[in-house]
Amino acid sequence: MASVNLVYNTLKDLANKEQRGFITPAVFDNFAQLAQLNVFKNILDKVQKGKALRARGVDGARHQSVVTQAQTDLSALSKTSVLSQADGVFAKPEDMAYLIGLTTNGSVILGQSTRTPIEILYDEDKIDYILKSDLMAPTEAHPIGLISEEIEVFPSSIKKVRATYYKYPQGRSALTGARTASVPTFGYTTASGVEIYNPTTSVDFELPDHYVPELVSEIAKLVGINLRDSDVFAYAQAEQQTRK
Repeated sequence: MASVNLVYNTLKDLANKEQRGFITPAVFDNFAQLAQLNVFKNILDKVQKGKALRARGVDGARHQSVVTQAQTDLSALSKTSVLSQADGVFAKPEDMAYLIGLTTNGSVILGQSTRTPIEILYDEDKIDYILKSDLMAPTEAHPIGLISEEIEVFPSSIKKVRATYYKYPQGRSALTGARTASVPTFGYTTASGVEIYNPTTSVDFELPDHYVPELVSEIAKLVGINLRDSDVFAYAQAEQQTRK
């Protein structure tokens, strides 16, 4: 995962190099999570744009595929939750950012799944049309889910579903790498007025380390510092090699 120490020091060094002011840990911490969410949104956008390219047959193959690369980067944020119906609807998990898929809550027996995929729709008008149709009306064998502020599944006899989704990124312990509920934080101690990185109290980003340049650029923009993207990428790559 992207090191908060690397991102902070790259940003601080670049700002000093460009005479753009001094970035304090407090300022960095104020913008770190927002920057991560912005980069996360950009990755989700790549998935959508990549799917459009794939539909036109112009997405790259294997490792060159925009969709494959973005989905690989997001894989650590994939999560599955079992949701129960209440008052006719299913509440979305609080940490859900993007719904990947929905199935009934079956099981896997001898390698065979009894779960039924649920077709996902976002258009209420289309749902109304389907529900009124004798030929297209949903059944337990062919259920449909309407996604809005909540999740509504038809037919209503389905009381539990399994939602697979990408959760919002938060942080990883800089010391152990374990997932935490905390947001990215540059922890430090002070010696002779100098801030010294402290991994024990630091929280790394929950995005892959090759997003360090994007995180640096995004925080710089949020702070109001204009840095050339080419310089950011070159400097961040050099820093990554130096700190390995």
